[in-house]
Amino acid sequence: MDLMLAKSKAGHDIKKVYVVVREEDEYLYLANGTTKLLSNPKKKKKIHLQLIKNIPSEVLDEIKDVSALDDVKIKRILKSYNRRNEDV
Repeated sequence: MDLMLAKSKAGHDIKKVYVVVREEDEYLYLANGTTKLLSNPKKKKKIHLQLIKNIPSEVLDEIKDVSALDDVKIKRILKSYNRRNEDV
């Protein structure tokens, strides 16, 4: 699975960005490296999420191997993505 980010469209976490760690039927499992860890990801229905497929190259540079994801790398990816989107 390629690295994917998702933005929440509904719920108490609206507009929050997460890294998609797993997909299962109509659910995605999300992590942000702080409150939602890889060991206990957030389960959210796909219809409540906006997938972000065009990830800037600066963000992709943060990680070389998607299979070696950990909570620290997830935090770094999201921080880089959020910093990049503040400039736009």
